[in-house]
Amino acid sequence: MLEPKRILFISQEIFPYLAEETPIRLLNRRLPEFFQANGFETRTFMPKYGEINERRNQLHEVIRLSGMNIIIDDSDHPLLLKVASIQAARIQIYFVDNDDYFGRRKGILDMMDNMYKDNDERVIFFARSVLETVKKLRWTPDVIYCSGWVGALVPLYLKLAYVDTPFFTNAKVVLALDDKEYAKPFDTSFVNKLMIDGISANSVRSIDGFPVGYEELMRLAIDYSDAIIQSTPVVNQRVINYAQTSGKPILPYQEGDEMTRYYTFCQDVIHRNEE
Repeated sequence: MLEPKRILFISQEIFPYLAEETPIRLLNRRLPEFFQANGFETRTFMPKYGEINERRNQLHEVIRLSGMNIIIDDSDHPLLLKVASIQAARIQIYFVDNDDYFGRRKGILDMMDNMYKDNDERVIFFARSVLETVKKLRWTPDVIYCSGWVGALVPLYLKLAYVDTPFFTNAKVVLALDDKEYAKPFDTSFVNKLMIDGISANSVRSIDGFPVGYEELMRLAIDYSDAIIQSTPVVNQRVINYAQTSGKPILPYQEGDEMTRYYTFCQDVIHRNEE
């Protein structure tokens, strides 16, 4: 009997943990359920923003997966890994937490709707924490689906820093582009902060020495992804243009049954990997 295919969902935001029912939050909620109902084994990760009520959503810490230190800019940042279940869907959501980066703070914007100054480090911490946790789980995904710019460094780290990790050797990255952007660019120190073994200066030359805005970050993510999905009707046109010139498979936005289309697209990505 063939082993089920595995898909890792890395999402910036998921309903109902962030209460407003936006299309992206609902999509990120429904996709793991659909894939699992159709034979895939799934894992789902998102940041544990401070606005997520742990008691109401029944989050609890996974002790065996917590305690790792992620070093960013020569400082140690301990990972707290929490989990909750969506009972109706029979799926679990893993939450990446840290007292400094998440704690009691909201999502991406503060109470005055301004970008947090350390969002650049939060992006680094989230991406590396997810990959380290999956490695510790000894779980081998066939596809890694990244939704939102908070997970945009996953393709870079996966293809370079984790390229020799057996659990990720054959994993394909599907990058889902949406209409969520950030307004204030990361400053020029971002490149130095994200560097770890396996990442060379040449790997990130496109963003080295410049402020890193949304477009620059997503172009870097496209460079190291295997396929692209447009998951909202409107996406930054320059980013879409860049994706189109990359020569990588692209699933354009289309009204209708996203679940079936995304499922078929990801299956095609896997089969392309097996040929």
